[in-house]
Amino acid sequence: MKLAAQRVQSLPQNFFAQLENKIAAKQASGCDVFRLDIGSPDMPPDASILQALIRSANLPDHHGYQPHAGPGALRAAWAELYQREFGVELDSQQEIVPLLGSKEGIFNLIMACVDPGDMVLVPDPGYMTYTRGTLFAGGEPVEMPLLEERNFLPDLSAIPLDTARRAKMLWLNYPNNPTGATASLNFFAEAVDFARRYDLLLCHDAAYSLVTFDGYRAVSLMQVPGAREVAVEFNSLSKSHNMAGWRVGAAVGNHQALSALFKIKTNLDSSHFLPVLEAAVEAMTGDQAWLRARNEVYRQRRDIILRTLHAMGLTASVPAASIYIWSRVPLGWTSLDYVTAALEQAHVSLTPGTVFGAHGEGYMRISLTVATEKISEAMLRLAEWSKL
Repeated sequence: MKLAAQRVQSLPQNFFAQLENKIAAKQASGCDVFRLDIGSPDMPPDASILQALIRSANLPDHHGYQPHAGPGALRAAWAELYQREFGVELDSQQEIVPLLGSKEGIFNLIMACVDPGDMVLVPDPGYMTYTRGTLFAGGEPVEMPLLEERNFLPDLSAIPLDTARRAKMLWLNYPNNPTGATASLNFFAEAVDFARRYDLLLCHDAAYSLVTFDGYRAVSLMQVPGAREVAVEFNSLSKSHNMAGWRVGAAVGNHQALSALFKIKTNLDSSHFLPVLEAAVEAMTGDQAWLRARNEVYRQRRDIILRTLHAMGLTASVPAASIYIWSRVPLGWTSLDYVTAALEQAHVSLTPGTVFGAHGEGYMRISLTVATEKISEAMLRLAEWSKL
């Protein structure tokens, strides 16, 4: 019996779901595996956020369905975050849609806007959901190479004229997953001009904008004059506030696109758990000083990894933001072969660059989201194994 629809059969298997099974089998046999593959924050949210969750959960009338748009305080909190961090004024009634994490919003916006046969411009390497969502909608993903010599920024001028005219959407993601690259306001202004010229929706995934180092401050696409006329930006508390499992995000910007996304959501989900939303308000409006200390921990981990990679003779970019290191694999290895051997022989789990697209070949992604002492031990294992 064939139960799976054609649109499901067109989706490739999720790399991390398969990796989970492989690692679980190793751990069951007594093998100690160091996981530097997935970007799930290992540190908890600030205590004030947890206290807000508990206070709200203890109220007997806080356990029912919530409005699809969330409480007004939640949208106001997102507006406050954008004003504080980026100097951007958002209309909390028209320009913000709360999400169950940014991933579902990304997927659902594609479902809301892309018809079968539509072209969607996606970064390569890039977050898999841009491509997977396009395939699920019956669209045609067109890869924009992110090359090291261009600091992992797409060359919009190199996109063929016919492709640009046919494209329905263009996806960007800075600070970038997997490369850790950052983008300037000048680049975002170029992207806004491109979207306006070719009448397409510009979509920016800004999930890592508050994880920054060495004095760097990320910018928002919404800071570009006129951006909200052609663009939507996705944000999330997953990485910014160590709340990955809480599934709290938002899409902001173009009202027409957000209305289409909201229509999809009202047919697919029933909003969120109110105590989680009230804790999210505390996360965005409360004291933000703890994020500086958190980012300093990530910076220390970043530097441990970079020092070890350098000692191994490997080349890696120094990220000013995000929770990843994007490193070359040793000469003579493919990305997949190297990380497979590292898992089997050194018991260190890494992510092959090809998970993120064909232009990820020759690279691997290393996550900072493991306790510092474990990162040190994992990198020592990797270095010792590389000498064999």
